[in-house]
Amino acid sequence: MFSIQRILGRDQKFYDLLEASAQQADASVHHLIALLEKLEQKASPQSLEEFVQSRRKDKQITQELTEQLCKTFITPLEREDIQALSAALYKIPKTVEKIGERVLICPQDLQGRSFRKQVELLDQAAETVLAMVKQLRKGTDAATAREMNAKLQSIEGEADKLELDLLRDLYQGDYETKQIIFLRDLFELMEKVVDRCRDAGNIVLEVALKYS
Repeated sequence: MFSIQRILGRDQKFYDLLEASAQQADASVHHLIALLEKLEQKASPQSLEEFVQSRRKDKQITQELTEQLCKTFITPLEREDIQALSAALYKIPKTVEKIGERVLICPQDLQGRSFRKQVELLDQAAETVLAMVKQLRKGTDAATAREMNAKLQSIEGEADKLELDLLRDLYQGDYETKQIIFLRDLFELMEKVVDRCRDAGNIVLEVALKYS
């Protein structure tokens, strides 16, 4: 397997920071799952503190990556790739937090509604991105990157189809105008999280192909 480290040194801090960012992206999805589970149990969530903390931690990681890029002459990956991946990862918890914000606007309108299928896809996408980022440290070969990215593309395809089915039910069902707008916004944001994960996965694949 090709090893980026053999050519560009053994500095691990960039891998550490990218993995930490992917961890926060994954954690934000877990916070969303917990929030929606509370709604299913007819509990009333009061705070988005966990979401905010994940997004703030990820922002700090992104800033640290930028500072390290300024201080480091030789990096294990090209600077543009590190910056692009860092930016893509940060968008995941930022988008997930927006879902939490929407939920707290009208939580009573969501009680009794299941988002299980959507969050399963979100969870799979975030976990796959985390695994792909962790593989960078090992010098991911192109075949492994393609396989993992293909899984992300499949998840995105399922998410697109699910969103279309939900919108069809929404527009053809007996819903108030407020509910249609509210639920449509949530459906679109959930699908966007999967898109953010796909974007991050595409960057990892590009890096693997570049160094293979």
